[in-house]
Amino acid sequence: MRFFVLVWMIGFSAATLQAGDWRQFRGTNGSSISTETGLPIKWSATENIAWKVKLPGRGLSSPIVVGDRIFVTCSSGFRQDRLHVVCLNATDGSVRWDRQFTATGRTMTFPKICNATPSPASDGQRVFALFSSNDLICLDLDGNLQWYRGLTYDHPNVSNSLGMASSPVVIGDTVVAQVENDSQSLATGIDVATGLSRWTIERPKRANWTSAVTLTKETGADDNLVLLQSSAGIAAIDPITGKSAWNYDAGASTIPSAVVSEGIIYLPSQGITALQPPKGSANPEVLWKGNKLGPGTASPIAYDGRLYTVNAAGVLIAADLKTGEEKWKLRLEGPFSGTPIVADGLLYIFNEKGVGQVIKPGDTSGEVVGSNDLGEMFLCTPAVSGGAIYIRSDSTLWKIAK
Repeated sequence: MRFFVLVWMIGFSAATLQAGDWRQFRGTNGSSISTETGLPIKWSATENIAWKVKLPGRGLSSPIVVGDRIFVTCSSGFRQDRLHVVCLNATDGSVRWDRQFTATGRTMTFPKICNATPSPASDGQRVFALFSSNDLICLDLDGNLQWYRGLTYDHPNVSNSLGMASSPVVIGDTVVAQVENDSQSLATGIDVATGLSRWTIERPKRANWTSAVTLTKETGADDNLVLLQSSAGIAAIDPITGKSAWNYDAGASTIPSAVVSEGIIYLPSQGITALQPPKGSANPEVLWKGNKLGPGTASPIAYDGRLYTVNAAGVLIAADLKTGEEKWKLRLEGPFSGTPIVADGLLYIFNEKGVGQVIKPGDTSGEVVGSNDLGEMFLCTPAVSGGAIYIRSDSTLWKIAK
């Protein structure tokens, strides 16, 4: 097998799970919901900005937070073949370290995006940074290289002409990467400590930009599973063996990703389809379908008895989690690429024009209580930790806090 695996015999930095950590795309558990309180609802370039930092390259990836460290990825160079994993201090934005690598796979992307589109993930001891070039880098929290996988060396035809965007997820001792496209489409589960593949499975041959989500025992599953969404539907996979536990094969979106709440899967399929995972090896039960709830690019959020989606026209829709019945609509200022987050009972969403909108949801209506323009294009989903919002544009990382 041809691949790069570099394992350095270095002691790992100890890391304690902290309530405020935001360890992957859409938060540690992939829900987009934070328990933080006291976030500002008003800000500008000069108000409620704790700091902003110029980044060393382009990126659409979301920042993640582990303890007092912020991690973000970038790509630089004319061909975007210089890969950066950057660690900053949460307190003042100073750079702790900036590790740089040369891409081993294809770096061509649609001009609007770039090589640093997938968001990194962390297990609290390591950071896993995946790039559109299908380079997967594992560092400890101090920036020491643990292993490096150039996935294109193993699978030469894994790419698409627009660029890859699926973010990795960590479940137990496995980091899962979806590298799905029109040619050599696959997903792989990799041992977090060694960088060796536990399994690699074929996936539907169609370009796919969704990110995997986890279904765990804590959310009512029989066992810990990783959910892989594609144009074919959604598949529940054992993260240790790669074996399929069950499938829902009625099709699904290839951009917005599913969300799990209280054991129920809300899948962007025929609008939104609510699925009850099976007990055993049967197929999931369809609880309801809401064909008018379909999200555009942003993934759905399940919060406080409501499902929230933002459609392609920039309309926020609130529906009943139990039935899918639409409760209200609110037109926002779009367009949107990133997913909203929830904190302190409010929804925060940033549009592509740089305007961060804060929405107070109610039973029968929603209200925009803040509209704040930072003057840069935002395509990523924000992170929340330590009473602050972290949001990155193509060139700048911002910390928004009172």
